[in-house]
Amino acid sequence: MRVELLGARWRKSSYSGQGGECVEVAPGFHGVVPVRDSKDSQGPALVFPVEAWHSFVDAVRSDEFGSV
Repeated sequence: MRVELLGARWRKSSYSGQGGECVEVAPGFHGVVPVRDSKDSQGPALVFPVEAWHSFVDAVRSDEFGSV
């Protein structure tokens, strides 16, 4: 799926630390959530279906992946 991201309003995760290892999301796209690396704002973005993104966020919140 190709999504035009020009003019996207990116926001950084509220869980971002001082290490710079963060993701940014661009809300407001119908049915999808664009995600990019905050350290490479001109780099590529991944686009996930809303349901998949919510499942991922829920898994992170419930610590399903453990500590890295």
